[in-house]
Amino acid sequence: MPFSSTPLPDLCKAIFLDRDGVINHDPGDYTKNVGEFSILPTALESLIILKKRGFVFILITNQGGIAKGIYSHNDVNEIHNHLRKVCNENGTPLLDIYYSPHHEITGLSLSRKPGSMMVERAIARYNINPKESWMIGDKQRDLDCASVLGVKGVLIPTNGNLIDYLPSLV
Repeated sequence: MPFSSTPLPDLCKAIFLDRDGVINHDPGDYTKNVGEFSILPTALESLIILKKRGFVFILITNQGGIAKGIYSHNDVNEIHNHLRKVCNENGTPLLDIYYSPHHEITGLSLSRKPGSMMVERAIARYNINPKESWMIGDKQRDLDCASVLGVKGVLIPTNGNLIDYLPSLV
């Protein structure tokens, strides 16, 4: 079979975002349902600024409470559907959401951060240029999952003001 002469679309640059503690308030244990989901004060404004810089957004989140039986896939999907709606209304849609339902107490998984599988899938699916992309997280494992792929990282304090860290994201 001959190779296609159709060119691939240009590589895009992405902001990979951890969820709890970066986008929404991390209560210290788990955000179990949409009623407990509270977007941090500067998160949406930060996404607007980053979109103007040409970035697309992909959520990369561990949701080990599923493996522990604390909440369900349906609970996570309800939260993510709410977040998608808020981001769409903000003019900063999420290109995709990847989450790992695993936790090390129930077995190891390459998809769970610091494993890189969620980021690898997004890079391949959306033709993302890792060298022009960033991972933003509040734990070192958030950055580690992307750094092995050449994605730069920014570590912010849990529940910090994302907007304060935007100058380094160019």
